Amino acid sequence: MKLQSTLKLVLRGLAPAALLLAFAAPGTATAQASATQDHVVSSQALDQQLTTNSATRQQNIETLQNLMETPTAQKAMHDAKVDPQQVKSAIPTLSNDELANLSARVNKAQSDLAAGHIGPGLFTIVILVVILIIIIIVVKA
Repeated sequence: MKLQSTLKLVLRGLAPAALLLAFAAPGTATAQASATQDHVVSSQALDQQLTTNSATRQQNIETLQNLMETPTAQKAMHDAKVDPQQVKSAIPTLSNDELANLSARVNKAQSDLAAGHIGPGLFTIVILVVILIIIIIVVKA
């Protein structure tokens, strides 16, 4: 009888300890395995994405700056009494999303003009709107 109560006491003491070890040991092994694995995104993939984003941003800046150098844009800015240099220098301060949005609108307007879908008058209005948006964004920032 004494052996049976001693055995119960030992089991009561060992059972929680065994459970603790059973649950703690796999967690430790998992943590060690995670530490030795590579990151989810490799540094090469991250560098590639940064390079792509930088190239896209630069292309969008060039699209808008090239538009500002056209005779139509120069005349529109002159008529609106807007300093062309101020607009050109504001373009790189725009966010990536703003640059992408305006650049896409400019590209669409240029292709529509080339295809004859819009005339020079409407294209000039598009240019004025782009200039106005650039000025508003820069002033608001």
